[in-house]
Amino acid sequence: MGKAGGSSVRAGLASFVVGAGICYCIYQVVAKRRRRRRNEGSASDAGGKAPGASDSSCDGNDVASARSGVLQHQVAHIAVSPNTPRRDSAGQGHMDLLNKSSNDLKACHIQNLLHLLESTEDPSVQEQILITLSNSAAFSVNQDIIRNLGGLSVVGKMLSFPDTNVKEKALNALNNLSMNIKNQELLKVYITRVCEEVDSSPLNSELQIAGLRFLTNMSVTNNYHCMMTRSIPCFLHLLWKGKERTQVHVLKVLVNLSANPSMTKNLLNAQAPFLLSLFDSGTDKDILLRILLFATNLTKSMKEDKNTTICQFNEDSIFSILWGNSTLCAQKLATLLHHHDTEIRKQVAELIMQQG
Repeated sequence: MGKAGGSSVRAGLASFVVGAGICYCIYQVVAKRRRRRRNEGSASDAGGKAPGASDSSCDGNDVASARSGVLQHQVAHIAVSPNTPRRDSAGQGHMDLLNKSSNDLKACHIQNLLHLLESTEDPSVQEQILITLSNSAAFSVNQDIIRNLGGLSVVGKMLSFPDTNVKEKALNALNNLSMNIKNQELLKVYITRVCEEVDSSPLNSELQIAGLRFLTNMSVTNNYHCMMTRSIPCFLHLLWKGKERTQVHVLKVLVNLSANPSMTKNLLNAQAPFLLSLFDSGTDKDILLRILLFATNLTKSMKEDKNTTICQFNEDSIFSILWGNSTLCAQKLATLLHHHDTEIRKQVAELIMQQG
């Protein structure tokens, strides 16, 4: 009986040990699976791709997210609007990636960006998208793509937003987009608005410079000069009061306008009593060269249209300053004939020949 009882105890203990071993093995398997799931979840949160995920960055889900206003952290690996700095696997910030990869944008990515721009009201997000679109619009193929996707009006609407930085980035994008003649036909509707922005913006501000760049591109041809006529006094004010950088940009617009004979009377009648003060050897070369070219263009147009000289002009008008007091102007030009820069001397000589 004792032996039988001992055998029963030993058998029970053996069964217990075996059962415990099985339970431990099951626990190890379950724990291993849980750890694997946690690791996969962490990798997915860090930007890793889950098994079976699509490689396409232009599928329907992207478009659906864009239309619903959900900002994606990346569009074709281009950072759009991370709220906090993030790093890619190479250790570069998403902003660096944005600047370097804009030329890789495809039509579907641009479409997504335009949808996002329309749907978001966050100024920081709008800025980021506009920077990306501006960089991509530096490539002629993207200028056409953005136009065909209806993006010109989407970007143009950003000029109505009160945020100064957003308007500046929108103008930078419009500036690049306006290098395309077909785009100019659609962008002309923004000329008046941009002229108003240039006039009302703080003097020498980035917003003002961005507006002048856009107007420079839009004034390369004569097609839209008449839309800038009312802003001539503003341009001349900036030429007088602005810093050298502002003066150079506003002179680019004025030179373009002066090359159009139909704008001659409007320019000659504009008030600019300070003009001859710029005809000085101490004036920055970029400014002096352009102001001389401006005067040369007007002189050529006057010679071609004899009726211009018999018009009545105000005392402080450009006409009166340049030709009303011919002695002072002649003295200024005679001095500039000895300028140290060859280009300046050539332009002075051409102006004198046109006046003869």
